[in-house]
Amino acid sequence: MTMGQMIDLHMHSLLSDGELLPSELVRRCEALGYKAIAITDHADLSNIDFIVPRIIKVSQHLNSSQSVTVVPGVEITHVPPDRIPEMVQIARKLGARLVVVHGESIAEPVAEGTNRAGIEAGADILAHPGIISEEDVKEAVKRGVYLEITSRKGHSLTNGHVAKLSLNLGAKLILNSDAHSPDDIMTLEQAERICKGAGLGDAYFSKMLSNSMAIIKRVMSA
Repeated sequence: MTMGQMIDLHMHSLLSDGELLPSELVRRCEALGYKAIAITDHADLSNIDFIVPRIIKVSQHLNSSQSVTVVPGVEITHVPPDRIPEMVQIARKLGARLVVVHGESIAEPVAEGTNRAGIEAGADILAHPGIISEEDVKEAVKRGVYLEITSRKGHSLTNGHVAKLSLNLGAKLILNSDAHSPDDIMTLEQAERICKGAGLGDAYFSKMLSNSMAIIKRVMSA
């Protein structure tokens, strides 16, 4: 496996709480040989109409001249569960190709019910879903929502739980960094260690990359 196969579909720029301009984020990933990334800055109703058009614009600009495929996305973050369906619809109407919902990480006080709301709303990815229930994993399988294994500090504490339930129940997993700074961008070696730490073998790391590519092909052709 080569670094050219690395994909990360959950990254942040200074359009929310990240440290880098989208252009620098993409360039740093390009220098590491990444194949594709998604810029998924945090959004609620206060800023979604500001950040999504800008992410789309810069993604189109960078896709015309750099080797990394840039997917314009958004992460619906700390929105009350009953408002998440509305936010997912708004994101898609604004043109976000990839919609991530900030799941019930044990590292933050995410509202109970967020995982189920994100799944039922048709998000593409449920990020760092914490101590997700069997019922919610089954619903993710039913609706084709991908669950995230993450390298992010704090959020990663429940990777093993998410991996075990997903393997047992047939949910699709992807590996993301939730990067906010240059130091968060994963190398191949780091990604492989995160995978092993979650109880997943080398073969499943390749499967997660294939899952990420499947998402890209679907959302970028829509």
